[in-house]
Amino acid sequence: MNKIFKQIAMILAVGTVITSCETTELDLTVSPNALSPTQSDPNLLLNSIQLAYASNQTDFNNLGAQLTRIDYFGSRDYFNGLPGNTINGVWARTYSSGGNIPGDFVSVGILTNLQALEEIDALSDIDYSFHIGLGKLMYAHSLFQLVDVLGEAAFSQAGNATEFPAPTLDDGASVYDAAFVLLSEAEALLASGPSSQGATDLFYGGDTEKWVKAINSIRLRSYKNINNKAAFDAIVNGGNYISSAADDLQLGYGTSELQPSDRHPDFEAGYTPSGVGPYRSNWLMDLMLQNDDPRIRYYFYRQANGTPGAIDVDGNAVPPNEETISCSLFVPPPHYAGFVYCSVDNGYWGRSHGNDEGGPPDGFLKTAPGVYPAGGRFDDSQFNETDAITGVLLAPGVGLGQGGGGAGIEPIILSSYVDFWIGEMAASDAEKATALENGITKSIEKVQTFGALDGSADTSFAPSDTDVEDYIADIVASFNTATGDDKENIFAEQYFTTLYGGGFESYNYYRKTGFPTTVFPNWEPDPGPFPRTFLLPQNEVLNNPNLTQRADLTTQVFWDTNPASPAFPPAN
Repeated sequence: MNKIFKQIAMILAVGTVITSCETTELDLTVSPNALSPTQSDPNLLLNSIQLAYASNQTDFNNLGAQLTRIDYFGSRDYFNGLPGNTINGVWARTYSSGGNIPGDFVSVGILTNLQALEEIDALSDIDYSFHIGLGKLMYAHSLFQLVDVLGEAAFSQAGNATEFPAPTLDDGASVYDAAFVLLSEAEALLASGPSSQGATDLFYGGDTEKWVKAINSIRLRSYKNINNKAAFDAIVNGGNYISSAADDLQLGYGTSELQPSDRHPDFEAGYTPSGVGPYRSNWLMDLMLQNDDPRIRYYFYRQANGTPGAIDVDGNAVPPNEETISCSLFVPPPHYAGFVYCSVDNGYWGRSHGNDEGGPPDGFLKTAPGVYPAGGRFDDSQFNETDAITGVLLAPGVGLGQGGGGAGIEPIILSSYVDFWIGEMAASDAEKATALENGITKSIEKVQTFGALDGSADTSFAPSDTDVEDYIADIVASFNTATGDDKENIFAEQYFTTLYGGGFESYNYYRKTGFPTTVFPNWEPDPGPFPRTFLLPQNEVLNNPNLTQRADLTTQVFWDTNPASPAFPPAN
């Protein structure tokens, strides 16, 4: 799966050129879907579906992780930080147009391509069950997620522009029901192991058995959202779901710097000639530091051995610095009592939730994405050095091609995630403890395999087997002896730590349970209600007279039966 995006972009571009040579109406060949279905290449249509789906997962993961402090969220006001264009991309890719990465070689989305594939299949002697099965699966998963972030979505009137040029939205429960039906249809198509007909499968290489496991795992994430324990347990008892790393649903990236680049997006933004781009989350780095989590050197690469206003790796206080971290001079406000307001110890240089300060000259100081999952550098304490006289940087920590070169992954559904879902739905604390142990174990095992991507790393800094075993044992023991909120916080903290890189389900968990209550508050004492859903996609609102934009972010998903905002979640 290396260099996936570059390869597919080239395939799509070449396919469009070839098709153009076969028709005299060159102005009609905007994309494969601009042709009649019988003239379109089914493999290119499936490529487009997969690219749209992968892009959706990246956006969903980023949004979920930022709101739950797994990643950094940079707005003091939730409403202003999540404007009406937030969901434009995933909406367009799910239904009709634009937004695929890299570029826009095929300008239509999942549903449009799925409908075209179904028409081609009906008119052809070739069996395109594989293509249609994947299309239905990816459409269903995107529909579940759209409901999770909007509370409703288009379905019954979607994809029928002739009869419904301005589709209305269906309620969330009915869209969930429809998405479950789509998964059943996808399973029926894939269960017999149909031929891929030469199509490129970006995820499983044409292995339909793995795709059926993915279908069941998408069912699991959706059943746990709606608390359908009977259906959830039936799948777990059947055993045909993602239960090992070999079956993980993920997208692989490559190392090509040529445009279109196929590197992990976090690597592209974090390993540049001008240093690191976006900040890492102070909450997650501090949590992992305090826990002595064996994954921390894989998740984060430190460029500095100390952060102004905190303690460095040698135990010495680092003086505040107005130029690089102005908040290191601030007195924390009352609502931040007991939390790390500005600076994390040991050189973990990030920002706390909602910090909207400007961009200081800290590109070669702040913490970068690590080797997992972004394909960056493993943290072996090779901190940056500066000339003692001139202050010139001598050994920059990040740059093009370093570490794994960006050959990471976009996690979608990992076996470790599923164990935490099993724990979430467990009937007893004992079952939950077992799931917790399994989830942490699988997560650490997977994360540690990424160390090999950074061939220049000093592996003596990697945690030993004993370190890992002791960590897992200590977490499980702490969970077993804790009570009440403390027990729930331990489970939730480990779940969120495991979700790093693929954090969408943390947003669902946080709205369902309110845990962990240990997350840092927003930088602003009154940031507005925590977003229970987002605004409707502004592009759709502007072009659909049947839709009216919402005035706030307090609409609750049908499965979110907790008290209204701002009383819930309690940490906000």
